[in-house]
Amino acid sequence: MNKNEIEMFANIKVVGVGGGGCNAVNRMIGAGVKGVEFWSVNTDLQVLNVSLADHKLQIGMELTKGLGGGAMPAVGEQAAKENKEDLENALNGADMVFVTGGMGGGTGTGAAPVIAKIAKEAGALTIGVVTKPFRFEGPVRLKQAEAGVEKLREQVDALIVIPNDKLLQVVDRMTSMVDAFKIADDVLRQGVQGIADLITVPGLINLDFADVKSIMKNSGSAMMGIGRASGENRAVEAAEKAISSPILEETIVGATGVIFNITGGEDMSLHEVHDAADIIYGSVDTEANIVFGSVVDERLKDEIVITVIATGFKKNANTGQNQEKAFYFQSIESDNESKVVADTEETETNTTVEKEEAPTFLDTEEIKVIDTEVETNKEKEFMNGDLDVPAFLRNLN
Repeated sequence: MNKNEIEMFANIKVVGVGGGGCNAVNRMIGAGVKGVEFWSVNTDLQVLNVSLADHKLQIGMELTKGLGGGAMPAVGEQAAKENKEDLENALNGADMVFVTGGMGGGTGTGAAPVIAKIAKEAGALTIGVVTKPFRFEGPVRLKQAEAGVEKLREQVDALIVIPNDKLLQVVDRMTSMVDAFKIADDVLRQGVQGIADLITVPGLINLDFADVKSIMKNSGSAMMGIGRASGENRAVEAAEKAISSPILEETIVGATGVIFNITGGEDMSLHEVHDAADIIYGSVDTEANIVFGSVVDERLKDEIVITVIATGFKKNANTGQNQEKAFYFQSIESDNESKVVADTEETETNTTVEKEEAPTFLDTEEIKVIDTEVETNKEKEFMNGDLDVPAFLRNLN
């Protein structure tokens, strides 16, 4: 996608804040996410020096002297305020801003709400995509994360929260701590890319920034799922996968705002679109505002990919089926670029994840999926080194 093509779409900026956020941005760039402008923002100069982003901003230089936030959110907050004018200039002209990072430490937790506030005050649709720490990181870090999430929620239009502990449901018990953090970073990447692709990939029934904005503006909590399937019942299976997963905080049940896109080859039929829509309609509020789009992609051949964004949750909502749903992601590598899709089986307690259905955020990090018979294929990581480890493990943040 060249510069002129990008300018046809909304001006989308992705801001990775702190160690986790900067790692997530690196993974997005490595995965070939197109049509967005990447920013890495950190107090930690060491992390910024290895960032793949074209745009980097060191905050709090006078405050931290180039080191991390010391696991103190107040330091991250003050650092962002110290560079408020620089942040305003960085976000100038954006139609949509993603603020992504890991909650619980210093820079990400403290600076993310400040950055989100600046973005929203500038008129941008502001989306937060963040993780909450693993339980083994301790009660102090978890408490800081909860406080940071609530502060961020006040400053964004929509917020997607990923509790890292839920990743334990889909990875092997022998997964190392370093690899666990890599997985969490990549889930952030997939959450952002899934939404951005809706806007930047043109379709037969097109979805654009206005559609996404109508559903996500001032919506509060949000969820996003992507499902992929092939075969005779591919549309139904893809829809079920898009709304079914163990790892996110919110579920699609009771959503009052929904945007979904169905992508398939030239053989995708009207009946398949209808069947997939029925699955989604049956899980949301009976009076939900639903926006639909469709893309024909010859590269998919026998496959159908469905992306769902749901917002506007309310308790005791009337739904077509009274069953809790959630979601997770998987990515497919094409010849020219990476597209995010989901590929999961419906999950029950103690159910194993099959090799071919393992989410890519497990495959790409060489993590063994819970399966007694097979191991996932190991793929080359685009980025190595201990900077994938959160800064607090390097005694910097």
